[in-house]
Amino acid sequence: MKVSILDDYHDTLRTLACFQKLAGHDVTIWNDHVQDLDTLAARLKDTEALVLIRERTQIRAALLERLDKLKLISQRSVYPHIDIDACTRRGVIVSSNLHPDTVSYATAELTWGLILAAMRQIPQQVAALRAGIWQTGVGHSLRAKTLGIYGYGRIGSVVAGWGRAFGMQVMVWAREVSLARARADGYTAAPGKEAFFAACDIISLHVRLVEATRGIVTADDLARMQPTALIVNTSRAGLIAPGALAASLRAGRPGMAAVDVYEQEPVPGAAYPLLAMENVVCTPHIGYVTHEEYEIQFADIFDQINAYAAGQPIHVVNPDALVHA
Repeated sequence: MKVSILDDYHDTLRTLACFQKLAGHDVTIWNDHVQDLDTLAARLKDTEALVLIRERTQIRAALLERLDKLKLISQRSVYPHIDIDACTRRGVIVSSNLHPDTVSYATAELTWGLILAAMRQIPQQVAALRAGIWQTGVGHSLRAKTLGIYGYGRIGSVVAGWGRAFGMQVMVWAREVSLARARADGYTAAPGKEAFFAACDIISLHVRLVEATRGIVTADDLARMQPTALIVNTSRAGLIAPGALAASLRAGRPGMAAVDVYEQEPVPGAAYPLLAMENVVCTPHIGYVTHEEYEIQFADIFDQINAYAAGQPIHVVNPDALVHA
């Protein structure tokens, strides 16, 4: 099959052991990010199988209508960036392993990296030392502080467990079914959302972004946080109301933020508000971006291509497309 892979920023995939699964296919890899319709249509006009790296590129009806040879979109995890109905109408199968029983430990690890970086001012201390300044401030310890976990799913539960290892008090706010699991695991369930934001020294968001959770963290929620508090987001930027985080940080509540996700990605230049704030640690959506995590994810993605090529597609999220294929 003619396979195209989009958004492999660092040309990493061909270095993976699992890349050998594509031996025998005609593979083209694009290392830049493009959302322009005409450019994508030209690049993908002969593509039969399209590999997407998470949600980096939007695949909508206007593009699909120009890809007459496309038969398969192969990726991993959720797919809000794909017009599934348009794929189905055109007989394009979408294969995506939703991995319900696996955890992105890489994302949980980065969450803790961001917590430590922000609380101990690691980026600022490194920059100062390189500039010839010996110690530029005093950070904060984690022990005995309250770690708030907003959303007690696969990643949230791991982050909570590691918080316990740091000697922190862990408080959880989530749906009632998730709160029940948190209680069973020995954590404190917050009595309410307002109390949760007011009580926690650090809040880490671990909620899936769907329409019901878009903007679920409001400006009022952030204003209840303490001036010494930290909010961490390695999930999705859309969980926080548009513009609310930057405005709340300017107002001093919370006092710090650490983020790995943004409303527009890649971030459009250094003028992005959060990048200019000394009390914010920013990373470029690298939560799941490790060699080890890539091996897990792309083994699934490439297996899906081979299964389709063998006439037995797997992890199909739009089975009605099989009728039109």
